Amino acid sequence: MTTNPVALVTGATSGIGQAAARALADAGFEVIGTGRDSARIAAHDGVTLFDLDVSDDASVTSVVDRVIKRFGRIDVLINNAGVGSAGAAEESSIGQAQRIFDINVFGVIRMTKAVLPHMRAQGGGRIINVSSVLGFLPAPYGAVYAATKHAVEGYTESIDHEVREHGVRVLLVEPAYTKTGFDANVVRPDSPLPVYEHQRRVADEIVTAAIASGDDPAVVAKVIVAAATDAKPKPRYTAGPLAARVKTLRRFVPASAFDRQIRKLNRLAG
Repeated sequence: MTTNPVALVTGATSGIGQAAARALADAGFEVIGTGRDSARIAAHDGVTLFDLDVSDDASVTSVVDRVIKRFGRIDVLINNAGVGSAGAAEESSIGQAQRIFDINVFGVIRMTKAVLPHMRAQGGGRIINVSSVLGFLPAPYGAVYAATKHAVEGYTESIDHEVREHGVRVLLVEPAYTKTGFDANVVRPDSPLPVYEHQRRVADEIVTAAIASGDDPAVVAKVIVAAATDAKPKPRYTAGPLAARVKTLRRFVPASAFDRQIRKLNRLAG
């Protein structure tokens, strides 16, 4: 048991999740950092490590039960675990798309359903879902991944209205490209087609360059801590200057002009 607030972070092996776990610990939280292989998570004061597979019902239930038994409560859940995908939408089989959704979307749903009864019983809590600017932007040659983030955004905003009366908030953090190993670990299409080969390579080059010049994970971690601790939390938090600019452009630029810019940035013909 602890008198400190307790935060559970999924996908804490590296990148945003690892930075968030450390930042929350430094902010005074008792943190449980999780990953499929928690031995890969670098030790940090205030962070306890558990193995967790968000695509496995039993694993999710077991970890949440362990946290409750050991710490007595869960005040904040950071749903960060996820997997990227690349390639044209037509190049991914239905089975492959389902596996990506099982982690990125149903992983969020599993974790949320597992912690909500405890948060309602204790009269409060926050669930912070790490989305992306691709939760509100199109992503040519990343359609399956963008679809998962669009789904997370719709789920988050909807459930936030359902649980607010119980003292629970469900919030979004939306980073742009971040300097992580994301591009090295994306799921490649299992049904590649020659007609998309050239443009797929172009898309890979664009993403690799964007990640190399992207925000440090600490930038996103700082925003996650704000979402976890703000007295009056916002439903959505953009993370980093690029994400803020893109969101403003999406809101105010005419649709036809925005469409042309998407094609230009992605070097698409026509």
